[in-house]
Amino acid sequence: MKKFLIITLILLVAGSAFAQQQEREIGGPDPERLGIESAQQMLKEVSVDKFEHDGFWRSTMSGDEGYTTSRLFTGSPAGKEPIPDEEGMDIQDKYVLGTRVDFLRRGHNSIFIYPARPIPVEGITKTVSVWVAGRNFNHELILLIQDFFGRYYEFSMGKLNFMGWKKVTVTIPPQADDGLSGVVQRNYHFSNHAGIKIAGFRIDCDPMQAYGSYYIYFDDLRALTDLFSEHYRDPDDMVDGW
Repeated sequence: MKKFLIITLILLVAGSAFAQQQEREIGGPDPERLGIESAQQMLKEVSVDKFEHDGFWRSTMSGDEGYTTSRLFTGSPAGKEPIPDEEGMDIQDKYVLGTRVDFLRRGHNSIFIYPARPIPVEGITKTVSVWVAGRNFNHELILLIQDFFGRYYEFSMGKLNFMGWKKVTVTIPPQADDGLSGVVQRNYHFSNHAGIKIAGFRIDCDPMQAYGSYYIYFDDLRALTDLFSEHYRDPDDMVDGW
């Protein structure tokens, strides 16, 4: 009887080990591999632009719908918290970007606010945030980005129907498994370049509120990004682009 129980126990243990091995071979969850992948992230909030440079950000809209003016103003959102890594670095942060829009006629108008050149973000971007004073209009704020291949994408950051300053955030969707479709932030051929570029903002106007003058202010454009590949990049690798 004891021999029978021992043989049965051995068979059960061997069967369980074989099932786990099969599960791993066909792509099932491997606890050890999941642990490694989940550890291979170095999430960090970084400053993309603080809107401190006069003339770097510009604005425009269709000439038959209205005209825009953008400039810097002294100010800052009261609820803004500094990035811990920037404390003690004496980085200037006293201005905000203001844009005034004067409508010539009502319609489904669009206002573009964009930098002199797209701003690159290091690493693999997870979220993008910015402080906005929207003046409680029913217009919609759209984030414009470029991916690894320079393709343009847009993501809604929500309506601007709130008073005072508010931090608005949008999530950048993860890259598709094929590495070619969707928002591509990394190409497996190259290890020395990754990420997206911020191409600016678009404000899609509610035609019922697109009249008179409209004011909007921006401050502290940030990104939550995974810097693992940047931190552990091979220092001996060659740089392309020659």
